[in-house]
Amino acid sequence: MSGRAAGYPPQRAAQCRVLKRSNVLHVQRIGLVGLGLTLSLGISAVSADVVAVVSSKSAITTLSKNQVMDIFFGRTTSFPDGSHAVPIDQTEGSAVRDEFYSRIAGMSPAQVKAFWSKIIFTGRGQPPKTVATSLEAKKLLVENPNTVGYIDQSLVDSSVRVVLAP
Repeated sequence: MSGRAAGYPPQRAAQCRVLKRSNVLHVQRIGLVGLGLTLSLGISAVSADVVAVVSSKSAITTLSKNQVMDIFFGRTTSFPDGSHAVPIDQTEGSAVRDEFYSRIAGMSPAQVKAFWSKIIFTGRGQPPKTVATSLEAKKLLVENPNTVGYIDQSLVDSSVRVVLAP
């Protein structure tokens, strides 16, 4: 139905169409902003509190961010006291793994993957041993005092010692 048929002059009808289109765009933007906020709140709710840990039998009591990064990125194979360090990583796609590398190294999962692809391709090293869950990591950590790993903070008990809580 044209503006004339509704009793409006053509200029006024064009203004009404522009206003209707503008209102629709505002409603769509508000909806997208609302959706974005909802998703961001949901993502932060599933973000884990990840801590770097060793076995409670280990002589290591604390590590700096740089020391943990150096061990996990293969730059060093020993703890500050000289004992051998064996990093235990978790599988790609794990929320705990993503949070660990984000907080410790400031790296996204894609950046971590690219780092290891380059190291492997150039023959300069291999990534750490991986396990599927924080529970598996904790089991290996408890069994070997030379291992260092990361787990969800809710799993910390007397069998492991937190050496870095980013």
